[in-house]
Amino acid sequence: MAFEEILEHIGSLGRFQIFQIVNLVLPVLCVTSHSLLDNFTAVTPNHRCRLPWLDNTTASPSVTWGPEALLRVFIPLDKHQQLQRCRRYVHPQWQLLELNASVANASESDTEPCLDGWIYDHSDFTSTIVSEWDMVCDWQFLKAIAQSIYMAGMMIGALICGPLSDRFGRRLVLSCCYLQLAITGACSAVVPNFSLYCCLRFLSAFAVAGIMMNTGILMMEWTKARAGASVMTVNSLGFSFGQVILSGVAYAVRDWGSLHLAVSMPFFLFFLSSWWLAESARWLIITGKIDRGLHALKKAAVMNGKKDARDTLTIEVVLSTMREELMTTEIQHSVVDLFRTPEIRKRFCCILSVWFTFGFVFYGITLDLQSLGSNIFLFQVLFGAIDIPNKMGSFFAMNHLGRRITQAVSLILAGLCILANTMIPQDLQVLRVTLAVLGIGFIGSVFCTFTVYSSELFPTVLRMTAIGGGQMAARVGSILGPLVRLLGQFNPWLPLLIYGGVSVTTGLISLLLPETLNLPLPDTIQEVESRSHRRKGAERAESIVKSTRL
Repeated sequence: MAFEEILEHIGSLGRFQIFQIVNLVLPVLCVTSHSLLDNFTAVTPNHRCRLPWLDNTTASPSVTWGPEALLRVFIPLDKHQQLQRCRRYVHPQWQLLELNASVANASESDTEPCLDGWIYDHSDFTSTIVSEWDMVCDWQFLKAIAQSIYMAGMMIGALICGPLSDRFGRRLVLSCCYLQLAITGACSAVVPNFSLYCCLRFLSAFAVAGIMMNTGILMMEWTKARAGASVMTVNSLGFSFGQVILSGVAYAVRDWGSLHLAVSMPFFLFFLSSWWLAESARWLIITGKIDRGLHALKKAAVMNGKKDARDTLTIEVVLSTMREELMTTEIQHSVVDLFRTPEIRKRFCCILSVWFTFGFVFYGITLDLQSLGSNIFLFQVLFGAIDIPNKMGSFFAMNHLGRRITQAVSLILAGLCILANTMIPQDLQVLRVTLAVLGIGFIGSVFCTFTVYSSELFPTVLRMTAIGGGQMAARVGSILGPLVRLLGQFNPWLPLLIYGGVSVTTGLISLLLPETLNLPLPDTIQEVESRSHRRKGAERAESIVKSTRL
């Protein structure tokens, strides 16, 4: 609470904060691209078995029959009367060229896998990682493995970057993650094999997690509590616009390697510009680096036009204002502290469920755009576009209804939209896509809300550690979410029932959290626990008054 007083003194939302926000939001536009890149780089194009006799010659094999007729001789048809993707005849079925040939007898002929590889349709994409390393048919599981490895990288990154940021600073970890993402993302475009590609994607995801966490926290810790919702809404809108931008870039760049370069090279610039960002003065002071914290505060005061505040702000003023908070600076905090006290423990467990549900539902649906239809560019734009009004709506709801209600309602509405799709016939594709887009839109509102809410629930000394744990839970959800789609082979509605049921249940669980609207960011564990005791005391007193009146 004391730091809020200092922040108001030097300007809590002036030119300095705007400079910070702009320089932090720009990289977010490209970070989104890395998380959803598989929608375009890992598209599975139409394919068929390679036929050496037909495909290895440029001359026309027959003047009597065209290529399509000859393909029918070598490749059987599936139940939709299309060429099978993964099988071919052991022996050519020349009788199929005859008008009265028996299709039934032909279907009973022996077939074999595509022993000579595949021929891919390059009309939509000149190259994808699927066509690059033949991740089709018996090897199609490699695509899911690549996605899971990326999500595992984000999970490990969240687990490690949170404590690192609490110990070494938000800006230092952020700058290192910019550089790491630039290098690994660019190298992913030129790797010679799938194994090395997965390793680099893992490291890219590690950096993405660090960027997402530290970006939001740097914004929150440099602005007043009442502006937290505005700042984090701007941050989350960056992810929405990033989805739209990704669709445009992917539409223009149809080669997977070039697309990797296009979304990775800007991070070299972001790395250089990050050295102009200011470290969190709140973190510097709380961790005992008072001289550096005072320097950052004076720099902010000058940029905000508060020169008088710069001159009057001294170490003695900081020490006297934040005396109680600084008494805790010699205590080393760890993940264990998230479970020591009852209030912190309850908050952490509840927020973990929300983070998990976000990753589980969001990535379970958005990484399967091909299942919605052929125009994946349009679907990506729709998912990003619906995010914008939903997040703006959640911003107003957070400031009027509060964080707790907004988060719970968003989760429940998202779940209901997904569950409603289980009752819509497959042939009503437009209605199904509409409900899916609305569901993802409400999940976007959840993201907008809990990025604010998570920062306000935990003290400065544990904030990044707690958010790192939440990010890890989200990545566990993002790993499991796409795997749930495999249950669709048993029942096409089962994945949707699971996604919707988990979302509604988590919405009810999140009601256990306290409201933080218009409350200053807590700096210590004691401050969180004391607020909880005061709130419970007030609730008991109110209950006694009501019972007395009765």
